[in-house]
Amino acid sequence: MNPTPNLPENNPPAPASERADLRPESINDAVIRLAGNSQDGIQSAGAFLARLAGRSDQDVMTYMTIPATISGGPSIFQVRIGTGEVLSAGDEADFLVAFYQHSYQDHIDFLKEGGVLLYDSDNVEPNLDDKRFVYVGVPITGLTVEALGGTAKDKGKNIFVLGLISKIFQLDVEKMKKLIGEKFAGKDASIANTALMAFQAGYGYPVGKVLSHQYQFEHVAKKPGAPAQITMDGNQALAYGLIAGGVRYGAGYPITPWSSVMEILRSELPKYGGLFVQAEDELGAVSIALGFSYSGNLAITGSAGPGISLKTEAIGWASMAEIPLLIINVQRGGPSTGLPTNVEQSDLFQAIYGGHGDSPRVVLAAKTVEDCFYIAIEAARIARKYSTPVFILSDTSLATRIEAFDEPKLTELMQDPKPDLTPLDTHKPYALDKITRHAPPGTPIRDGKYPLISGLEHDEFGHPTGSPKLHMAMTAKRRNKLRQLAEEIPVPEVFGDAEGDTLLVGWGSTYGPIHDAVKRALEHGEKIGAIHLRHLHPLPNGLEKIFAKFKRIVVVEMNDQGVYGFGQLATILRARYCEPKIQSVTKTDGLTFRVREILEDVFQGRTFAEKKITKHAAHAPEHIDTAPENVDSVKEVVPQGVG
Repeated sequence: MNPTPNLPENNPPAPASERADLRPESINDAVIRLAGNSQDGIQSAGAFLARLAGRSDQDVMTYMTIPATISGGPSIFQVRIGTGEVLSAGDEADFLVAFYQHSYQDHIDFLKEGGVLLYDSDNVEPNLDDKRFVYVGVPITGLTVEALGGTAKDKGKNIFVLGLISKIFQLDVEKMKKLIGEKFAGKDASIANTALMAFQAGYGYPVGKVLSHQYQFEHVAKKPGAPAQITMDGNQALAYGLIAGGVRYGAGYPITPWSSVMEILRSELPKYGGLFVQAEDELGAVSIALGFSYSGNLAITGSAGPGISLKTEAIGWASMAEIPLLIINVQRGGPSTGLPTNVEQSDLFQAIYGGHGDSPRVVLAAKTVEDCFYIAIEAARIARKYSTPVFILSDTSLATRIEAFDEPKLTELMQDPKPDLTPLDTHKPYALDKITRHAPPGTPIRDGKYPLISGLEHDEFGHPTGSPKLHMAMTAKRRNKLRQLAEEIPVPEVFGDAEGDTLLVGWGSTYGPIHDAVKRALEHGEKIGAIHLRHLHPLPNGLEKIFAKFKRIVVVEMNDQGVYGFGQLATILRARYCEPKIQSVTKTDGLTFRVREILEDVFQGRTFAEKKITKHAAHAPEHIDTAPENVDSVKEVVPQGVG
């Protein structure tokens, strides 16, 4: 937690007996980690915190893990709330909530020194000899059952904890209650009432008697005319970005972590006169989507890596026939079923080269949840303009992460393209000197020469041909339109130093940690910059001019270093620029990069302490036992080292 400046000489510590009466300490940043089991509704409680932050005009970023088994298992939800720009989910937690013994044991080392461990004393026995933390035990399970009645068992303790956290951080109770009501809208009224009872029980717990230091996020006055904030996860942003980009049709098959994109489109596209089909399998899904695009309606399909493999044959047909098509790959750990609920960026080669023959396609990658919305619009634009398949790469981290961002200006962005059935005198869709344009079926062609579309090599009218000369010409045609696209892609801006010793290069969800790493390294006097690539194939022209200004280029990505010691993007960049100073930092543990990891890998074990302004605080006791029978005898404390 990062408090606002408050000099000790101006604010001498108050006597312990007065501490509970102090106004909440003003902070501008906090990382809260909830650790339990997926069956406990950990994700729901964390999502409530994130969405409340968004509605309170605060920046927020979340991180979650869920078990790969249907029966559930250990799970976390981490939320970082700040009044300034939040780019990463946080290297350490200020506040850890442990529901079980395994939650405590697995995550206590993620809690920063001086941080607060709030644990369920009905299920957790911490090591009180470890003096690094403030221990606050609350019988969460028992109090939840007491509040809701014996039939509740331990259901609802996630909402009880939500009430506790709301009290400790002085969150807006009325907004939180409204969010809870919205969550259960349309269900039996008793469900919402039970949730509100659990929340009130947690909020009403006498936390001021067990933790003297409570907190309140700084209020940043909203600028007049500033757009409202919206809060959503990456899959939601992709789905609504597709709708804004004019996509009205699609088909898919369920697979983690793509499925929620499909579910949103199934419910939303009919509202815009469209349709989304759940097919019987992946090949059926991509084929249906190609049928929609053939009709003149740009369509979407998607999956995770294993499903994309099954779609490969039909995607090759789209490349040969030059049919515009959007393909989303929400990447997860691989290969095969691999780590289905963990994150990797290991499908880049698959997206660019995963086809038979020379089958060029465009590959884009979103960098944030907000960018998931805008990358979908960009992908739709490119697919239409260049009549080509376009991959959108996301990943598990972006799919499940919740962020708050400015509401898009939909009146300026919304596209609703209709198939153009304007009569044509003649039509050669595959003219060698032009980018392919297809006339939707039903378009009158006055000379009566109707073209064909097939997966066979063809002449300018689409008629099959085995001509070596035409095959070479058509192969070049399909390739050269990507070269033309490269000329219009903007060169990414350099964050940090425009020239110096080290340039970090990233793509996808590594954006936030890389930028935070650059900020921290700059504070320690390093000459360092970073660029982030959204267009991965083709690459924008001009990167070599940026590379020339740095002594080394380090590509940071979540995939394996491969046989030759380089990650997938690093391999592509070394091949493209023949530049030996391009190096690699990779990892495959299924977890997102922490800022510290990047800095230690880039600078070979050196550490860069985060510079924060800390507030004078008294030492904390070793332990606080907050069982109801002895709550009045608990000493007042201030977490030590919070900052």
